[in-house]
Amino acid sequence: MDNYPGRYFRLALTPDPFVYHINGTAAFIRHRALPYQLTKAAGYLMYPRLPKTFKNTYAFKVSAPSFIYPDDYVPNVQLLGPFLDEIELLCFESLPSSLPSPGTIHELESLAREFQFTYNVHLPSDLDPGNPERKERDNFVESILRVVELTLPLAPTAYILHLPYRQAQIGQICDRAWQLRISDCLRRLSEAGVPDHALCIETLDYPLEWIEQILQGLDLSICLDMGHLIVNHQNVETAYHRFAGRTRMIHLHGVSDGKDHLSLEVLNQNQLDEIFSVLKQFTGTVSLEVFSFNHLLNSLAVLEKNLR
Repeated sequence: MDNYPGRYFRLALTPDPFVYHINGTAAFIRHRALPYQLTKAAGYLMYPRLPKTFKNTYAFKVSAPSFIYPDDYVPNVQLLGPFLDEIELLCFESLPSSLPSPGTIHELESLAREFQFTYNVHLPSDLDPGNPERKERDNFVESILRVVELTLPLAPTAYILHLPYRQAQIGQICDRAWQLRISDCLRRLSEAGVPDHALCIETLDYPLEWIEQILQGLDLSICLDMGHLIVNHQNVETAYHRFAGRTRMIHLHGVSDGKDHLSLEVLNQNQLDEIFSVLKQFTGTVSLEVFSFNHLLNSLAVLEKNLR
């Protein structure tokens, strides 16, 4: 368990990176939530920093999410920006109150100039572009466009997008009506000005082949989430070689007993060999998609060890 000493209290990270204990009281933490306010009220929190820079270290860019420390966007970026090539700005929730404010975006823009790094943006994942209800699909398009417009000053290298399949249990055959609804939503984003090449569709729990024709038809990119591939028993190397030409982003995290977004150190050597055979060929961005300092620190160590 990681312990962050403060002046008047201790903030202890539990094994679940989304649940924290403050003076023994559990609290669910999101950006702009309790720890940041407590920091202002009680004094300060001393967060650990990465021991060295990983800027311009590999052929690919090294990225991490904007939620490594249990704090707001700006403190996370201040702590991570000097050490990484890119920051994955997490906008998981579509409610405007959950998104960074224009003032925060301005601060984030200034930090990118100061520390010389770039951003990619993870678009909201609580939306359903394949929903049979037109109002739900309209909400998807409107919400995604809102986040894209909000983050334009950051000049993101990529926008990461989930296209969940929630219509029925995943089987061998895809629902054609779902494909048409997905395609229509993506077309509307393109017509509204979202750059096709910058929109990266993330691998989830269904075969990417289900939307391969849509990706080709709209010339979209891919975010190859290797942790998702592993947890769904898909071969990392096979998926990469099939979609290498469209893969601009890789999400990388450990998987153990069906749980993902863990440190890379939980993977066995065979899994690591498959992953690093791909990374040695890749020149896009690799985001270590973990959500705690220790998971990031240990994952960077695994990266360094296997890419010597």
